[in-house]
Amino acid sequence: MRPFNIFPTVFLLFLVNMIMAQEVITGNYFGETFTIEEEIHEQELVFDQLAITDTVMTQMTGKIKEVCQAKGCWMNVALDSGDEVFVRFKDYGFFVPKDAADKTVYMNGLAFLEEMSVEDQKHYAKDSGASEVEIAKITEPAHILRFEADGVLIKD
Repeated sequence: MRPFNIFPTVFLLFLVNMIMAQEVITGNYFGETFTIEEEIHEQELVFDQLAITDTVMTQMTGKIKEVCQAKGCWMNVALDSGDEVFVRFKDYGFFVPKDAADKTVYMNGLAFLEEMSVEDQKHYAKDSGASEVEIAKITEPAHILRFEADGVLIKD
């Protein structure tokens, strides 16, 4: 009878150890909830291998630098690699708080490069509160690191 008691005890200890070993990230989800992948920090160089026509489903993390002050419908995120990525939300299905700047964010969705028109650059500059002088300086299309998030987790 003793072997039958040892097996469940060892199994329960193993499960408890696995649960305790996982890092728990607390925060608020916006959009779809998702499980954070363990290799998320290795994904930050994904833009190095992309051409303008490519997209890749991935997760990224970084620090929110700027949020749309009109509705919270986009954000700029600084990645650990030093790059900055422009993030919009899938089908404008959700928005983030306008005061989310300087918080850590985990994002799930599509990464891609985009050539942003002068008109779009001026629109986003206006949303971010740029002056008319700064907006007038935008005269050429720009290659932008982009991310379309279907869900984000803003860490507390």
